[in-house]
Amino acid sequence: MYRGFNLSIGSTEDFYETGKKIYDKIKNPIQKTLKDFISVSGVIEGSKLREHWFPQLNADVFIAHSHKDERNAIGLAGWLHQKFEITAFIDSCIWGYADDLLKIIDTAYCLDDDRINYNYQERNFSTAHVHMMLSTALTMMIDRTECIFLLNTPNSISSTETIKDKTTSPWLYSEIIMTQLVRRRRLLSHRPATRTFAKSLKLNERLEIEHDVDISGLTNLDRDGLLTWLRKWNRKPFHKEAFPLDYLYELFDDSGKEAL
Repeated sequence: MYRGFNLSIGSTEDFYETGKKIYDKIKNPIQKTLKDFISVSGVIEGSKLREHWFPQLNADVFIAHSHKDERNAIGLAGWLHQKFEITAFIDSCIWGYADDLLKIIDTAYCLDDDRINYNYQERNFSTAHVHMMLSTALTMMIDRTECIFLLNTPNSISSTETIKDKTTSPWLYSEIIMTQLVRRRRLLSHRPATRTFAKSLKLNERLEIEHDVDISGLTNLDRDGLLTWLRKWNRKPFHKEAFPLDYLYELFDDSGKEAL
């Protein structure tokens, strides 16, 4: 990871169909059986399973978003590809859903003797393993991509009277934390690889847990900023070798403030 941006840009659904066509072609096929991932000793090979289900791919931008904003994330990816030929990574569009993998494992290993109900303790064990695989894969992708875009909407981040930003999404919480912990690599270390890829628990209601999140390390970017980036890119000299994200970085100084 080289840099991260906190995007407050409104709807991007106008480019949803553009993005959807891209991901329809590259989505990783879901493996319906576990037999290919079981060793001779009868044990599931976790690393092999993770590499198949959540493979590491070459992408320029990692889009962190609420699952409720998936259409906007796909639209943003479509816009980035159409305007800049930049490849964006959206986990649900490329990887198999973790819940699908969990269902396969639970059906094979976690049913009680009646073959109807699941064993609570065994389900906790299987869930921990699958979520660990997904969390590990997400961290590796954040480290691998050059730039992180946090799609900041009321679905993903909520501001409270305590000033702190909060999220009820455990996965978004993990991704934001990872932007602060993964290594910040030199820009050139990303470029050779990136161009190869075409608070509340309420009774009787859905469980929600809020996490404090610190997004101060992400540079704020709004719709006007995106359009300024696009204008600068469209005005570039044709003879000049350039990469689109460089024009975005040039809009801001090292402190994250918009450059004059």
